[in-house]
Amino acid sequence: MSIDPLVHLPSETAARPITGLAVEYPHAHVIASHAHTRAQFLYATQGVMVIETSSGRWVVPPTRGVWLLADVKHTVRMSGAVSMRTLFIDPDAAPNLPNTDCVLNVSPLLRELMLEASKIPLDYLLDSRDGRLMRLILDELQTLPILPFYLPWPEDKRLKRVCTQLAKQPDTPTTADQWASQLAMSTKTFHRQFRQHTGITFGQWRQLARLLLSLESLAQGAPIVQVALEHGYNSQSAYTAMFKRHFGMTPSAFYQ
Repeated sequence: MSIDPLVHLPSETAARPITGLAVEYPHAHVIASHAHTRAQFLYATQGVMVIETSSGRWVVPPTRGVWLLADVKHTVRMSGAVSMRTLFIDPDAAPNLPNTDCVLNVSPLLRELMLEASKIPLDYLLDSRDGRLMRLILDELQTLPILPFYLPWPEDKRLKRVCTQLAKQPDTPTTADQWASQLAMSTKTFHRQFRQHTGITFGQWRQLARLLLSLESLAQGAPIVQVALEHGYNSQSAYTAMFKRHFGMTPSAFYQ
Protein backbone atom coordinates (compact mmCIF):
# COMPACT_ATOMS: atom_id res chain seq x y z
CA MET A 1 0.00 0.00 0.00
CA SER A 2 1.65 3.20 -1.21
CA ILE A 3 0.84 6.42 0.62
CA ASP A 4 2.08 9.78 -0.60
CA PRO A 5 4.36 11.15 2.16
CA LEU A 6 3.27 14.67 1.16
CA VAL A 7 -0.46 13.94 1.34
CA HIS A 8 -0.79 16.48 4.16
CA LEU A 9 0.70 19.47 2.33
CA PRO A 10 -2.49 20.89 0.77
CA SER A 11 -4.22 20.85 4.16
CA GLU A 12 -1.21 22.22 6.02
CA THR A 13 -0.66 25.11 3.62
CA ALA A 14 -4.31 26.05 3.06
CA ALA A 15 -5.31 29.65 3.75
CA ARG A 16 -8.00 28.81 6.33
CA PRO A 17 -7.16 28.87 10.09
CA ILE A 18 -8.17 25.20 10.51
CA THR A 19 -8.37 22.36 8.00
CA GLY A 20 -9.10 18.63 8.13
CA LEU A 21 -7.60 15.55 6.48
CA ALA A 22 -8.44 11.83 6.39
CA VAL A 23 -5.82 9.15 5.63
CA GLU A 24 -5.92 5.35 5.95
CA TYR A 25 -2.72 3.59 7.07
CA PRO A 26 -1.92 -0.14 7.27
CA HIS A 27 -0.58 -1.87 10.37
CA ALA A 28 3.10 -1.14 11.11
CA HIS A 29 3.26 1.81 8.71
CA VAL A 30 5.74 4.44 9.92
CA ILE A 31 5.69 8.12 9.06
CA ALA A 32 9.32 9.22 9.22
CA SER A 33 10.50 12.11 11.40
CA HIS A 34 9.02 15.40 10.25
CA ALA A 35 7.49 18.63 11.55
CA HIS A 36 4.64 20.90 10.52
CA THR A 37 4.43 24.68 10.25
CA ARG A 38 1.07 24.64 12.07
CA ALA A 39 -0.20 22.92 15.18
CA GLN A 40 -1.58 19.44 14.51
CA PHE A 41 -4.26 17.36 16.21
CA LEU A 42 -4.12 13.66 15.31
CA TYR A 43 -6.98 11.28 15.98
CA ALA A 44 -7.65 7.69 14.90
CA THR A 45 -11.16 6.29 14.65
CA GLN A 46 -9.56 2.84 14.81
CA GLY A 47 -6.11 1.51 15.62
CA VAL A 48 -3.40 2.89 17.87
CA MET A 49 -0.84 5.57 16.97
CA VAL A 50 2.55 5.69 18.67
CA ILE A 51 3.95 9.20 18.32
CA GLU A 52 7.54 9.93 19.32
CA THR A 53 9.48 13.16 19.74
CA SER A 54 12.94 13.77 21.15
CA SER A 55 11.47 14.21 24.64
CA GLY A 56 8.93 11.43 24.86
CA ARG A 57 6.38 9.05 23.46
CA TRP A 58 2.59 9.19 23.26
CA VAL A 59 0.52 6.04 22.83
CA VAL A 60 -2.81 7.18 21.40
CA PRO A 61 -5.79 4.78 21.31
CA PRO A 62 -9.21 5.46 19.77
CA THR A 63 -11.27 8.10 21.66
CA ARG A 64 -8.04 10.02 22.29
CA GLY A 65 -6.05 12.44 20.14
CA VAL A 66 -2.61 13.99 20.37
CA TRP A 67 -1.93 17.71 20.12
CA LEU A 68 1.47 18.68 18.71
CA LEU A 69 2.75 22.23 18.57
CA ALA A 70 4.10 23.68 15.34
CA ASP A 71 7.69 22.77 14.40
CA VAL A 72 7.87 19.74 16.73
CA LYS A 73 9.72 16.90 14.99
CA HIS A 74 7.91 13.59 15.41
CA THR A 75 7.42 10.11 13.99
CA VAL A 76 4.13 8.21 13.86
CA ARG A 77 3.91 4.40 13.95
CA MET A 78 0.65 2.57 13.35
CA SER A 79 -0.37 -0.37 15.53
CA GLY A 80 -3.23 -2.08 13.78
CA ALA A 81 -4.88 -0.56 10.72
CA VAL A 82 -5.32 3.13 11.49
CA SER A 83 -8.03 5.43 10.19
CA MET A 84 -6.44 8.80 10.90
CA ARG A 85 -8.21 12.12 11.04
CA THR A 86 -5.95 15.15 11.31
CA LEU A 87 -6.54 18.84 11.92
CA PHE A 88 -4.01 21.54 11.02
CA ILE A 89 -4.55 24.67 13.08
CA ASP A 90 -3.02 28.14 13.20
CA PRO A 91 -1.59 28.80 16.68
CA ASP A 92 -3.67 31.98 16.97
CA ALA A 93 -6.90 30.42 15.66
CA ALA A 94 -8.32 30.47 19.22
CA PRO A 95 -7.08 31.94 22.53
CA ASN A 96 -6.99 28.85 24.78
CA LEU A 97 -5.61 26.07 22.63
CA PRO A 98 -3.10 23.74 24.36
CA ASN A 99 0.32 25.30 24.79
CA THR A 100 2.19 22.00 25.09
CA ASP A 101 2.29 18.65 23.33
CA CYS A 102 -0.28 16.38 24.97
CA VAL A 103 -3.01 13.76 24.64
CA LEU A 104 -6.61 14.98 24.81
CA ASN A 105 -9.87 13.14 25.30
CA VAL A 106 -12.03 13.11 22.16
CA SER A 107 -15.69 13.53 23.06
CA PRO A 108 -18.40 11.92 20.90
CA LEU A 109 -19.23 15.40 19.60
CA LEU A 110 -15.65 16.18 18.61
CA ARG A 111 -15.34 12.77 16.94
CA GLU A 112 -18.29 13.49 14.67
CA LEU A 113 -17.05 17.02 13.99
CA MET A 114 -13.63 15.70 12.96
CA LEU A 115 -15.15 13.11 10.66
CA GLU A 116 -17.12 15.90 9.00
CA ALA A 117 -14.14 18.29 8.92
CA SER A 118 -12.14 15.83 6.80
CA LYS A 119 -14.80 16.16 4.06
CA ILE A 120 -14.88 19.97 4.00
CA PRO A 121 -13.15 21.70 1.05
CA LEU A 122 -9.92 23.47 1.94
CA ASP A 123 -11.23 26.77 0.56
CA TYR A 124 -14.44 26.79 2.62
CA LEU A 125 -16.06 30.14 3.34
CA LEU A 126 -15.52 31.36 6.90
CA ASP A 127 -19.11 32.65 7.12
CA SER A 128 -20.79 29.41 6.11
CA ARG A 129 -22.00 26.14 7.60
CA ASP A 130 -18.51 24.68 7.06
CA GLY A 131 -16.87 27.69 8.69
CA ARG A 132 -19.17 27.48 11.71
CA LEU A 133 -18.45 23.77 12.06
CA MET A 134 -14.72 24.49 12.12
CA ARG A 135 -15.19 27.18 14.76
CA LEU A 136 -17.14 24.71 16.89
CA ILE A 137 -14.16 22.34 16.67
CA LEU A 138 -11.93 25.12 18.00
CA ASP A 139 -14.39 25.67 20.88
CA GLU A 140 -14.25 21.96 21.73
CA LEU A 141 -10.45 21.79 21.61
CA GLN A 142 -10.22 24.53 24.23
CA THR A 143 -12.24 22.54 26.77
CA LEU A 144 -10.75 19.02 26.56
CA PRO A 145 -8.86 17.54 29.54
CA ILE A 146 -5.20 16.50 29.15
CA LEU A 147 -4.77 12.75 29.71
CA PRO A 148 -1.87 10.67 31.15
CA PHE A 149 -0.71 8.93 27.96
CA TYR A 150 2.77 10.46 27.83
CA LEU A 151 5.95 8.51 28.47
CA PRO A 152 8.92 10.84 29.14
CA TRP A 153 12.18 9.81 27.49
CA PRO A 154 15.59 10.64 29.00
CA GLU A 155 18.25 12.40 26.94
CA ASP A 156 21.09 10.71 28.84
CA LYS A 157 22.47 7.97 26.55
CA ARG A 158 22.89 5.41 29.33
CA LEU A 159 19.40 5.85 30.71
CA LYS A 160 18.02 5.90 27.17
CA ARG A 161 19.46 2.39 26.65
CA VAL A 162 17.59 1.20 29.72
CA CYS A 163 14.31 2.70 28.52
CA THR A 164 14.75 1.34 25.00
CA GLN A 165 15.32 -2.16 26.36
CA LEU A 166 12.28 -1.93 28.64
CA ALA A 167 10.16 -0.72 25.72
CA LYS A 168 11.27 -3.72 23.65
CA GLN A 169 10.80 -6.20 26.51
CA PRO A 170 8.30 -4.74 29.03
CA ASP A 171 8.17 -8.05 30.95
CA THR A 172 11.91 -8.03 31.74
CA PRO A 173 12.45 -8.61 35.48
CA THR A 174 15.73 -6.65 35.64
CA THR A 175 15.75 -4.58 38.83
CA ALA A 176 17.02 -1.04 39.40
CA ASP A 177 20.01 -2.53 41.28
CA GLN A 178 20.87 -4.65 38.25
CA TRP A 179 20.49 -1.76 35.82
CA ALA A 180 22.69 0.41 38.03
CA SER A 181 25.36 -2.31 38.08
CA GLN A 182 25.27 -2.59 34.28
CA LEU A 183 25.74 1.18 34.02
CA ALA A 184 28.59 1.16 36.56
CA MET A 185 26.84 3.46 39.01
CA SER A 186 25.37 3.11 42.47
CA THR A 187 21.69 2.33 42.85
CA LYS A 188 21.18 5.67 44.59
CA THR A 189 22.80 7.53 41.67
CA PHE A 190 20.73 5.57 39.15
CA HIS A 191 17.48 6.51 40.89
CA ARG A 192 18.51 10.15 41.27
CA GLN A 193 19.56 10.54 37.64
CA PHE A 194 16.52 8.70 36.33
CA ARG A 195 14.18 11.03 38.16
CA GLN A 196 16.23 14.05 37.12
CA HIS A 197 15.98 13.14 33.43
CA THR A 198 12.34 11.95 33.29
CA GLY A 199 10.57 13.74 36.13
CA ILE A 200 9.32 10.45 37.62
CA THR A 201 10.87 7.51 39.47
CA PHE A 202 12.19 4.43 37.71
CA GLY A 203 9.37 2.33 39.17
CA GLN A 204 6.74 4.80 37.98
CA TRP A 205 8.29 4.94 34.52
CA ARG A 206 8.39 1.17 34.13
CA GLN A 207 4.79 0.83 35.28
CA LEU A 208 3.65 3.56 32.90
CA ALA A 209 5.63 2.05 30.03
CA ARG A 210 4.04 -1.35 30.58
CA LEU A 211 0.54 0.12 30.63
CA LEU A 212 1.01 2.30 27.56
CA LEU A 213 2.74 -0.42 25.55
CA SER A 214 -0.07 -2.82 26.43
CA LEU A 215 -2.53 -0.58 24.57
CA GLU A 216 -0.96 -1.64 21.29
CA SER A 217 -1.53 -5.33 22.01
CA LEU A 218 -5.10 -4.65 23.11
CA ALA A 219 -5.72 -2.75 19.86
CA GLN A 220 -4.61 -5.80 17.89
CA GLY A 221 -7.14 -7.99 19.69
CA ALA A 222 -4.78 -9.99 21.90
CA PRO A 223 -6.43 -11.76 24.88
CA ILE A 224 -6.16 -9.72 28.06
CA VAL A 225 -4.40 -12.49 29.99
CA GLN A 226 -1.75 -12.70 27.24
CA VAL A 227 -1.31 -8.92 27.27
CA ALA A 228 -0.90 -8.99 31.06
CA LEU A 229 1.82 -11.66 31.04
CA GLU A 230 3.71 -10.15 28.11
CA HIS A 231 3.87 -6.80 29.89
CA GLY A 232 5.29 -7.92 33.20
CA TYR A 233 2.16 -8.72 35.25
CA ASN A 234 1.78 -11.96 37.18
CA SER A 235 -1.94 -12.26 36.46
CA GLN A 236 -4.80 -10.76 34.51
CA SER A 237 -6.34 -9.45 37.73
CA ALA A 238 -3.14 -7.58 38.71
CA TYR A 239 -2.96 -6.02 35.25
CA THR A 240 -6.65 -5.10 35.26
CA ALA A 241 -6.35 -3.46 38.69
CA MET A 242 -3.36 -1.32 37.63
CA PHE A 243 -4.98 -0.50 34.30
CA LYS A 244 -8.17 0.68 35.99
CA ARG A 245 -6.21 2.73 38.53
CA HIS A 246 -4.40 4.60 35.76
CA PHE A 247 -7.04 4.86 33.03
CA GLY A 248 -10.22 4.78 35.10
CA MET A 249 -11.67 1.69 33.40
CA THR A 250 -10.88 -1.97 32.74
CA PRO A 251 -8.96 -3.13 29.66
CA SER A 252 -12.07 -4.83 28.27
CA ALA A 253 -14.07 -1.59 28.54
CA PHE A 254 -11.29 0.60 27.16
CA TYR A 255 -11.92 -0.05 23.47
CA GLN A 256 -15.68 -0.35 23.58
